[in-house]
Formats: sequence, structure tokens, C-alpha cells
Amino acid sequence: MAQPEGNQLANALSPYLQQHKDNPVHWREWSKAALDEAKARDCPILLSVGYAACHWCHVMAHESFEDEEIAALMNRHFVNIKVDREERPDLDHLYMAALHAMGEQGGWPMTMFLTPDGEPFWGGTYFPKRSGFGRPGFADVLVSIDKAWREQRDEILKTGGAIKDHLGTALASGSGPAGVPDDLIARLAPRIAEALDMERGGLRGAPKFPNAPYLEVVARSAFPDGPRDHQTGFLLTLTALCNGGIYDHVGGGLHRYSTDDRWLVPHFEKMLYDNAQFLRHLVWGWRATGRNLFRRRIDETIGWLKREMLNEGRAFAASLDADSRDAEDHLEEGAFYVWREAEIRSLLGARADDFIRAYGVTKRGNWEGKSILHRLHPEGGGEEAFTLELGTLRVAREARARPGRDDKVLADWNGLMIRALAEVASALDHADALVLAEDAYAFVMDQMVSDGRLLHAWRQGRASGLALTTDYGAMIAAAVSLFAVTGQAAYLEDAEKLATSLERWHGDGEGSHFLTAHDASDIIVRPRGDHDDAIPGGTALVVEALGMLAQAMGSPSAHERARRAGEAAAGRIASSPGAGPAIVSALDRLAHASELAVIGSPADEGYLEMVSQANRWLDLNRVDMRIADPKNLPDGAPLAAMRVDRQPAALFCFDRACMAPVHTADDLEELFSRASAWRAPEVS
Repeated sequence: MAQPEGNQLANALSPYLQQHKDNPVHWREWSKAALDEAKARDCPILLSVGYAACHWCHVMAHESFEDEEIAALMNRHFVNIKVDREERPDLDHLYMAALHAMGEQGGWPMTMFLTPDGEPFWGGTYFPKRSGFGRPGFADVLVSIDKAWREQRDEILKTGGAIKDHLGTALASGSGPAGVPDDLIARLAPRIAEALDMERGGLRGAPKFPNAPYLEVVARSAFPDGPRDHQTGFLLTLTALCNGGIYDHVGGGLHRYSTDDRWLVPHFEKMLYDNAQFLRHLVWGWRATGRNLFRRRIDETIGWLKREMLNEGRAFAASLDADSRDAEDHLEEGAFYVWREAEIRSLLGARADDFIRAYGVTKRGNWEGKSILHRLHPEGGGEEAFTLELGTLRVAREARARPGRDDKVLADWNGLMIRALAEVASALDHADALVLAEDAYAFVMDQMVSDGRLLHAWRQGRASGLALTTDYGAMIAAAVSLFAVTGQAAYLEDAEKLATSLERWHGDGEGSHFLTAHDASDIIVRPRGDHDDAIPGGTALVVEALGMLAQAMGSPSAHERARRAGEAAAGRIASSPGAGPAIVSALDRLAHASELAVIGSPADEGYLEMVSQANRWLDLNRVDMRIADPKNLPDGAPLAAMRVDRQPAALFCFDRACMAPVHTADDLEELFSRASAWRAPEVS
């Protein structure tokens, strides 16, 4: 059946695709019909991948995709397919790997040229409309690719086939299972720590990303009683994120990355996943140190989530754009977030001097004539809160044109945030965090599960896309985390159902999993999902989640399921564990798992002291449960077999053995010390 003419994005679910619905380009969504059209026309596919908050995606769209001349070339010579990388991360993962295999640096927008069978043969990222600065112009690229397709077809097909074969080997092949080593963190963490910038935090160089999977490896090595330099490196990085311009001091929340080497100038987009991981790290930092700075950033970031990221169903939107309109109605990166000194003085009056000094504001500005607020300098490094002043600026900022919001709901990103909020609620008894977590969880399970099967994306009443292992892993971990803080058995029941669905649709029959479902018929290679990006890959999320579920349930079948997934992952990364830091963290949980249940309520004398002790002894492999009644523990869990004759009580299991209940914080600390001594010794 012939495809209709013209641009076909008007009914797309993705806001990113909707941004391109009025382009003169005859865009299609990724589908079998689009690939069939390329076969019928005997022409290549031009695949353009981006996302709604991507600044350079907007630039290329304005320069090229809105241009009638460029669009005419695209329409004449190619079937043009637009993909939202957040809606189809499997396609993004696959073709980004192909781009890397071609020796190109990845990034977005990603521009790939494919055979009609979907095999990639050439690509790049952003192309300017005309040649310049050593980059070919997009018009020239289009003409060259069309000529090559007509004159060098055999060579192109050979290249596409070879790259497909490479992708199959690199992304989809299995290997024999391996035992889960107990010293993976001890071996990898020093290598990462050596790359840390011990003056400014983060990995050395620019740009600086939060690099959450790598930081987690350092944190796992550092706490509760690991190398002091690892503790320092983690806390220094977290402090820099809190004080730098990468953090939105007025509205809360973390921007995606810093373009410089000192966390001052952010790329201004805000992603849900970055802030989920940031919240978890803030909780770890607060538990380890008790610093008010970390606690304030937790509260501010949760405030931002409530104000700016909730959709009508109480789940979380995906991102905020980097660009917005300035006072002259020009679309400008960061316009919503930066300030002029005179504007601040006008708003704050007599309070302005101290604020300007603390937040590094100057007449000349620190970025394009304006000031990005930060507290990185010596005068700003104190922890004095300017709550009133920041509130005044926030109210004033609301009158500005807001950045665009990608309001689609993604199951995996929401799962990451739900888990983070549940951990905030558990550590801080934070009522708002728990409400947000439970509401978002209820939305995903109500609106994004069909016949027991999880879906990936939702927007404006429509759910779409088969779930990936990232979705299952994140949501299983979210369910276990909510059980841990509420004691409600329904969350564990959901987690077990999701784990069963994961196995049915993604299992390889040998304990491991593919990123995509077995009935996903529109992708040329089914990748494993071992690769970490800004968030852990599908394999890591699944191994971690199944490990957490086994800890909470305690059943032999749950432990066996987690063990098999972990051993399969360990076999695949055995030769290069540094390439999969999140898998290393997940395997560390399997090797060093422990479980704690604090039984009772805040009204019981000594209960809060035991909770406080548990918070201070930061062990990232421990599942901490707050249980009002021991009868709420799962029947098969070893903890449930322990008799509790008085409350409060703490039940603690490690190394597959459960200790007798203790009733004081001091006795609980002694149990933790014994568990710490059990861990494998550090190695260099």
C-alpha cells in the first residue's frame, strides 16, 4: 500500500516529532510501511534522531528542515524518517553504535543514511546548511549520498551489511555465564577515582557531565568505611553540582551538563533522569554527612518537580528545553535562567548586595553579558540560605517565556524518579516525596500496562511503544523501593508480575535478556542493553532490580532468577568491566546484599535512633525496610522467620544469615560493623 504524500507527523505521540509536523520535509515515523516505501522507491532512508530538549536539533531544524530548498532535496532522493530518541531508545542505541563503528563521534541530532532494509552505511550528527568551519554542508551531503547510491550501490550495500554484522556481534551476542566476582567494585573504583578532578569534582576536562553510573561505583567503594579519597571525590563532586551553575539555584533541579570544566555554564536543558540520579546521590551525601546543603537541594529539587514536571495524571514529564524566548522574542539558549545585575538589584533592593556577592553576579556577567547564578567562588561557598531572595527571583522569573516542556511520560525515567523519591521518603521521612512517588507509580501501572505488559511511553491519553528492559528494570526497582518504605505487600506483588512479564517478552531462555521484546519486528538487531549512557543500560537496571526483588522477597526462585541474570551479565563484561559501570554496581549488590527491617513506629522509644543509625551507615547494597508490623514481611523472606517479642526492633541479614533482633542503635551499629568486615578487602 502506497504511503500518503507529505509530512505525516501531525498525529505523532512525541512532542519532538510534533515540533516537525509543519516542516516541508515529507517526514514519516519509523515503521515497516516507511521501510517498504524506501524499497518501492528504490532509494535510501534518511534517518534523523533527536529529542525535544536538544538545542542543536532545533538549530538544524531551523536551518535545514524548515528550508524549502533542502526539503526538496530530501523529498526527491530519500524516504525521511524522524525518530524521538526517548520514544525509541532501542533505535537510537543501535544507530548510535553504528555511528561509533564508522569512527564518528556520537551526539544529537544524529543523521544516518540507511539502505531500504534499515542497514546503516553513512552518518554524522549536526550538519550546517552550507559548508563551513571544516564541516560539509547538509545540501552537499544529500547530493553526494544520492550520487553514491546511484553509482556505487554494490559498495554501499556491502558496507551496510558489514556494519549490521558488526552490530550483531557487538550488541547482541551472548557469552558463557561467569561467577559474580566479589571484588569488582574494589578493582574498578580506583581506576575511576584516578580520573576524578580532585579540585573541582567530576571527571577531569570539559564538558563535565554528572556521569552518575561512574559516580555510583565510587560511592559504593567509599561508603560506609571505604577509602577516604573515594569519599572525598564523591562528596566533592556532589558539592560542586550543588553549588555550580549546572544547578538551577532559583527554581531547583539540575541541568544536563556543564560546557566548561568548573560546572559554571550549563547546557540548559533539564532531564528527568538526571534529576532522579541527582536526588539519590543527594540522599547518599546527606546520610553520610548530615550536611544541610544536601538536604536543601533535595527539598528544592522536589519543589521543582511539583511545580514544573507533573503532568495531569501526576506522573513526570520527560524534560524541559534549553531554549526559550528572550525579552526581544528571540529564541535563545538559557534565556529563562540567566540574570542581569540591574534586574536583581531592582528586585531585591537593600538585600541585593549580599546576594550578588554570594551568587557571583557582576555587571559584565559571566556568560554572554548576563550572569549564571552559582556559588563556586570563595565568597559563595558558604551554606547560608537566601530563601527569601531566591523566592523573589522565582516569582519574577515566572513572567518570562518558559522553556518548552516535553510532557510525554516514559516508564523507565518515571521508574528512576519513583525509586529516588521513595529513598528520599525513607531516609528523611519526607511526606511530599512519598506522595509524588506513589502517585507517579499508580499512573504508570494504571495507564501504561496492557494485558499485564508494560508499555514505554504515554502522552495525552495515548500509550505507545513496547517496553524495553530499561522500563521493566526501573519499574521493578521502583516497586521494591515503595514496598521498603511503606510495607505494603501490593508493591511486591506488582514487582513479581513485572518480573514475570520481563522474562516472557525479553528473556533469552538462559537467564539473560534482550533490550527489545521478542516480537519487536522493526529493528535489524536486538541489542542486549549492556551499554550505559547517562543512565544505566537495560542489563544493569534488570540485574539491579531482580537483585532488589530477591532481597525483599527472600524466596529461592527470586534469588535464582537474579543469580542467572547476574552471571550472564558478568560473563559478557568480564574482559572490560570499565565499559559497564552500572552492571558492576548491580553485580556488587548480588555479591554483597544485605537486608534490614526496622520494626515499629516513631512513637516507640528508640525507633528514631535506630533509623538514624541505619541512615548514617550508608551501604548501597542494603535494602532498608520500614515495617510497622512484622506480619507485613513477605512470607518467604528470611527476616519473616525472626521472632520479634518487643518493638522497636531491627532485623538484619547479611551473607545469607540473619542476626538475632536488636533493640538499640548501638547494637545495630555493631551488626553493621560485622557486615562491613565480611566484605571483600580492597585491592589495587
